Amino acid sequence: MERTGRALVTGGTGFLGSRLAECLLARGFEVTVLGRNEVIGRAMVERGVGFLKTDLADAPAIRDACRGRDVVFHAGALSSVWGPDEAFHRANVLGTRHIIEGCQEHDVGRLIHVSSPSVLFEFRDRLDLAEDASFPGRAANAYARTKQLAELEIDRAASEGLPVLTFRPRAIFGPGDTAIFPRLIRANRRFFPLFGNPLVDLTYVDNVVDALLLGLEAPATLSGRKYHVTNGEPLPIRELLETVFGRLGVPFVPVRLPRVAGEALATLLEAAALLAGGSPEPVLTRYTVGTLSYSQTLDITAIRRDLGYRPRLSVDEGIDRFVRWWKETHG
Repeated sequence: MERTGRALVTGGTGFLGSRLAECLLARGFEVTVLGRNEVIGRAMVERGVGFLKTDLADAPAIRDACRGRDVVFHAGALSSVWGPDEAFHRANVLGTRHIIEGCQEHDVGRLIHVSSPSVLFEFRDRLDLAEDASFPGRAANAYARTKQLAELEIDRAASEGLPVLTFRPRAIFGPGDTAIFPRLIRANRRFFPLFGNPLVDLTYVDNVVDALLLGLEAPATLSGRKYHVTNGEPLPIRELLETVFGRLGVPFVPVRLPRVAGEALATLLEAAALLAGGSPEPVLTRYTVGTLSYSQTLDITAIRRDLGYRPRLSVDEGIDRFVRWWKETHG
């Protein structure tokens, strides 16, 4: 596939999508982003990127946004550990369906779909998972369930001839991160609950962008494939936390708690939140307890072999870059 052309990036005002759009623009692409954040959208317009404020559930608008595109990067999603089921379904399932319909209707050259390893998460250790690992019998939460359904939509489209690749990046972090490390920092304000010392995989944001761009050059024979994306450096969560907080100059206050106690507390907090109408988000969810209790690591053999993926930035260097950015922007 050509290295330049007309690209659409959904979720383009988000952490990953905005970084991807910048890199595409630098490569000479004509780039349009679709997103919700008008402030970021206006800033991107000033740098030469087109901006569409459109809901993924708006089928006609999404299909029309795909018109004339050589490639569509579908990075848009509702990504959260908590929220109404209907909201996740609209964004993640219907949104993906509408992107597929737009690509099919307007003969888009390639769709690159951003999924998540949460589709494989179970409340048990799962190590070195390959892409063909089976979905668990029950999804961990609404986000994971709707991302599973979105992948099934993609699978159907691939079987119908749509040129598509799926990437599952794990725990994306770096400057601009609004989810992974900021959540850890907030959780440590009083003390950090540890329910074990599981191995965690992370991926520096620029490594994810590199992986997605490799998808542009993948041969057509790989259409329909799924690829895991990580830094290939799983490490114990306590080591990660000690490194991050040490470089931030913030005391790390770990408190070891029994997993069953965490699960019981999270169940009560979730029930209370539901009784209150679903908000605010519980300070602890069963999924969060699970991610702090069980190891999940991914095998990246396939993306190394098929696409030549090599992480450019290590976790250690990525943490340094995040810390510098955090200190500059948060004092």
